[in-house]
Amino acid sequence: MRPDLFQAPDYYLLDDLLTEEHKLVREAAREWVKREVSPIIEDYAQRAEFPKQIISGLAEIGAFGPYIPEQYGGAGLDQISYGLIMQEIERGDSGVRSTASVQSSLVMYPIWKYGNEEQRIKYLPKLASGEFLGCFGLTEPNYGSDPGSMITNFKDMGDHYLLNGAKMWISNAPFADIAVVWAKDEEGRIHGLIVERGMEGFTTPETHNKWSLRASATGELIFDNVKVPKENLLPNKSGLGAPLGCLDSARYGIAWGAIGAAMDCYDTALRYAKERIQFDKPIAGTQLQQKKLAEMITEITKAQLLTWRLGVLRNEGKATTAQISMAKRNNVDMAIHIAREARQILGGMGITGEYSIMRHMMNLESVITYEGTHDIHLLITGMDITGIPAFK
Repeated sequence: MRPDLFQAPDYYLLDDLLTEEHKLVREAAREWVKREVSPIIEDYAQRAEFPKQIISGLAEIGAFGPYIPEQYGGAGLDQISYGLIMQEIERGDSGVRSTASVQSSLVMYPIWKYGNEEQRIKYLPKLASGEFLGCFGLTEPNYGSDPGSMITNFKDMGDHYLLNGAKMWISNAPFADIAVVWAKDEEGRIHGLIVERGMEGFTTPETHNKWSLRASATGELIFDNVKVPKENLLPNKSGLGAPLGCLDSARYGIAWGAIGAAMDCYDTALRYAKERIQFDKPIAGTQLQQKKLAEMITEITKAQLLTWRLGVLRNEGKATTAQISMAKRNNVDMAIHIAREARQILGGMGITGEYSIMRHMMNLESVITYEGTHDIHLLITGMDITGIPAFK
């Protein structure tokens, strides 16, 4: 792995829109990624292994629940700070950002928003510190884009609930200490349950043979007559809107994170194009390579403006689900296109682990699908502007 010489592009001087706190948070995350992630990530991706030793570092830079109030162990930061942290982590690797996103938006967020005070005190500080890692169980073998049709269910047995079913494509599952699981009660209403590792009948087999997110642990959640204490039910919100609210927070973080991956590909390609000599001059001096690079920085800049504005709206409590979907879809599509173009600039070197581009490209093939596929987000926007759902 080459030295991490990353320099972030800021073509429209967007740093002027950030507070000093925003920039300090971003710089702490950026330096940590350069020091702790970049030197090891290619090796772990090649081995298809998650580097567990970075968990404490993720906690130290505030990557776990950055917007969770300090009284529960969070950093109490705003939404733009959260986005900037996700951007810097995904600049290192999408799989590492996935671990942080799940912990923050899909585990800590529902406990904070939908849980009671006892649950917040019990779980959030340990999740914020990295002592506990969590996962989020929504997607099922037969239900991905249609989570409302889930078949995972629980029954009231008097002094406990009995949980049965299965979830798949679950980030962090193989080593998670707790899982926030979405299941239907006997009336068909969706609720969130906190399932703890060690509960009898709860297993988390790992998913192997992935060509994407190789440095992220993925698995299944299997529930075979799992006895869940009644105090583990999230009491303050039910229905499909509850898990979708978590996904809003996670998708917002992804919109920022994808910019990080795009930035890394652009920065790598720009540096390479200036150094690579062909026909007695750097390839950066050719029209076709300048076209690629100019289009990359244009698309990155547009995505930066989109997410910054979305962050302001999130801070003000005004951002809609459809606005978040637009940003997630646009920015991931932008990033995957830039990864492919950057690979072309590097030629054959672009496919090697000596550079980060091919790893980003493979990772983004997952990011463009998870937490709402590219096409589903298009239909969310379509429904929002027409008022007519096209899902069925």
